[in-house]
Amino acid sequence: MPVVGRYGFILWLFIALGMLSGCGGGGTSSSGGSLDGSPPPVGGNSLPPKTLSWAPPTSYTDATPMNPVTDLDRFEIYVNESGNFADTDLPQAILSALDPATHTVTTSFNLANLSPHVTVGPRYIVSLRAVAITGLKSEFSPPVSFSF
Repeated sequence: MPVVGRYGFILWLFIALGMLSGCGGGGTSSSGGSLDGSPPPVGGNSLPPKTLSWAPPTSYTDATPMNPVTDLDRFEIYVNESGNFADTDLPQAILSALDPATHTVTTSFNLANLSPHVTVGPRYIVSLRAVAITGLKSEFSPPVSFSF
C-alpha cells in the first residue's frame, strides 16, 4: 500500500521559491483560512498579504503515480517560531486540495489569513503536509521562514 510520504520531495522545494514578499499587490487566496474559521482582523490589526505557494505532489513514496485532483483531500499548514514540527502538532490552517472556485488543485495560501496566530515582528517557520483521501499524510515539507 503506497504511503503519502516523501513523494515528489523536490516539489516541496517550490515552497521556498513561492515565498513572496508582502509589500503591496495581490496575494490573496480563494481557499482556506484559519483553523477556527475566523476571518482576518479588520482595520489596524490586519497583516499585509504574504503568499505561500507550492506544487502539488504527483507520486507516492513508492513512485506510484498520484493524481492530485482525485487522490488528495487537503493541505495542512503548520507555523511556529522554532521550526520543529511533530506528528502531534495541530495545523494552523487546513485547505481543501481543490479550490472550490476554480476546481483546480490549491497551490497557494495567504499567510496573513493566519492572523491572530501570527503578528508583525517575529520570524516564523512554515511547513505543510499533503493529506490523501485515505487519510495518509506526507512528511512535513522543508521549512521556510517568513515574517511580517
